[in-house]
Amino acid sequence: MKVLLVNGSSRSNGCTGTALDEVARALQEEGIETETVFIGNKPLPDCIACRKCRETGECVFHDIANEIAEKAKECDGFVFGSPVYYAHPSARLLTVMDRAFYSGGRHFAYKPAAAVLSARRAGTTASFDVINKYFTINSMPVVSSTYWNHVYGREAEEVQQDKEGLMTMYNLGKNMAWMLKCIELGKQNGLEHPVNEKVLTDFVR
Repeated sequence: MKVLLVNGSSRSNGCTGTALDEVARALQEEGIETETVFIGNKPLPDCIACRKCRETGECVFHDIANEIAEKAKECDGFVFGSPVYYAHPSARLLTVMDRAFYSGGRHFAYKPAAAVLSARRAGTTASFDVINKYFTINSMPVVSSTYWNHVYGREAEEVQQDKEGLMTMYNLGKNMAWMLKCIELGKQNGLEHPVNEKVLTDFVR
């Protein structure tokens, strides 16, 4: 089993990276393979609603969004991490998630996922809500911890002092490992995920 952790910060080894490392540590202790992807700090194109991905199965912009969607095929769970910018996740991460989920949502569906946020002080709960909505629209079980998945600090060294935040990250990893093992045990006993129906209500005439 493998979990993909996506770092949506502008810095690979900052506060968000520190939080993700603690989640990964707990997962690895449970025998779960992990891979952390840093989406980078270069500008990324937003979705332009061309819908070409509906024809080809992948986004027309060949960058980290397509790479993550491709990696998702072989992964069993996901953790998306972001710093808080103006009470919101990083625009860079949301751009990647918009495109990866729209073009490759089938590769994420029915697989457990969690959001992780870092902030100096506030805005984490609003950001937490934004990322979780990607999971809940795509039939993905949301993994919880013993508190909301947040750490606090301006620098990575300050996050290391947030003992409760790091404990929350560690417990999140343990909970995700448990859920992954439960799902795998279900598969071994012939229990597959449901096939959901989809009907669109559109009042535009």
